[in-house]
Amino acid sequence: MGKKVNLTEGPIQSQLIKLALPLLIGNIIQQLYNTVDTIIVGRYVGENAFAALGVAGTVMNLFIFVIAGGCTGVALIVATLYGKGDYNTLRRELFLSIVLGIACTLSLSIVAITFMPILLKVIHTPLEITAYTRQYLNIIFIGLLATFIYNLLSATMRAIGNTQIALFFLIFAMLLNIFLDLLLVAKLNFGIAGAAWATVISQLLCAGLCQLYILKQLPFLKIRPEDMRFDSSLIHKTAQFAFISALHQSSLYIGKLLVQGAVNSIGFAAISAYTATTRIEGIAQAFGNSGAESISVFVAQNTGAGNRARSISGFKKGLFLLTALGLFISIMMLFNARLLLKLFISNANEEAIALGIRYIQIICCFYFLCFIGSAFVGYFRGSGQVKIPFLGTTLHITIRVILSYVLVSKCALAAVALATGIGWIAVVAFQVIVYSKVHSEMYKD
Repeated sequence: MGKKVNLTEGPIQSQLIKLALPLLIGNIIQQLYNTVDTIIVGRYVGENAFAALGVAGTVMNLFIFVIAGGCTGVALIVATLYGKGDYNTLRRELFLSIVLGIACTLSLSIVAITFMPILLKVIHTPLEITAYTRQYLNIIFIGLLATFIYNLLSATMRAIGNTQIALFFLIFAMLLNIFLDLLLVAKLNFGIAGAAWATVISQLLCAGLCQLYILKQLPFLKIRPEDMRFDSSLIHKTAQFAFISALHQSSLYIGKLLVQGAVNSIGFAAISAYTATTRIEGIAQAFGNSGAESISVFVAQNTGAGNRARSISGFKKGLFLLTALGLFISIMMLFNARLLLKLFISNANEEAIALGIRYIQIICCFYFLCFIGSAFVGYFRGSGQVKIPFLGTTLHITIRVILSYVLVSKCALAAVALATGIGWIAVVAFQVIVYSKVHSEMYKD
């Protein structure tokens, strides 16, 4: 498992699939990971703690997306240097990323803990669950450093193409989290604090195991004394990539929160329907996100190796695979809408099911565009053009939020589906224009 993964030669399509499969399983497991605390706390602590965990998850995810986004930016640089074979600069990049990341994460923890009471008031957290929410979030924010280290090391292994071992550690983290939840919450009665400590401890132990694996199996990544030095150009590039990637992830999440506000204005049935459809979409989008990351790693390694033709070929093959997959998933969602919705919505709530079916019927007309957009995101990230995915996401979120609020009074939940689809049309058009312009300039050179 410690073998180097070279993506600069060999069959492209099979390499993309081998990269994507562990990422896909990991994305699905990550969604299950996020529900474990909620299920156990709801059963063993009580209804108020269950509700508090829902609010806490909304706040927590915003900060975690910032950290994960920053690590994704660093991983792009690592993948490029790995493809280039420049291991000295790669190790220096890891050292600088760790130093900068620790400083930024500690600052983020302080800001989060300081302003948490204000944030909880802004999102109208009920008084009866505020204490539970603060108790959980205080522990999570104290442990953000463990989250950063785990995400950085995991992203580094994915960047060098070792997605299988990254998946192994994610599975281990989830199983450990479940065990600690049962021990601390169900057995020792630590309450909601036990769930928070379970999350922090599992990530801290997994970060240690990732580091141990790197030291034993991937010695070329082991930071040496001569790697621990200042490099202004590398610091600037790291800060730029990490900041834009973090901004990309957080803006996407903030946009989803704003759309949720439009849905909340319709009524309980619409909220239930939208909650169910987002769970369904979450599984579907795991395929697109995994494809995007595999294309990103492939393109970054070949860009670093100076193999522009292979990078473009990999992107085109990935684009074809994701488009076909998007069409297939759209058809499956469309013809199984009622069955899928009933997994999340009670049979008695026919109004919610009807709203959910209508939502899926509309969104499926556009869904393949989401997968096309994911392929472009992977290409632009891998080729170092990290600003393009951020601009595309900002465009999509802006259109989606504005149209959702404008149309929601007339079209109910269908407005959100239509707004999302129109946003995807705009983003793909933007990506195609940028891609065409960039490559026309390349051919001139």
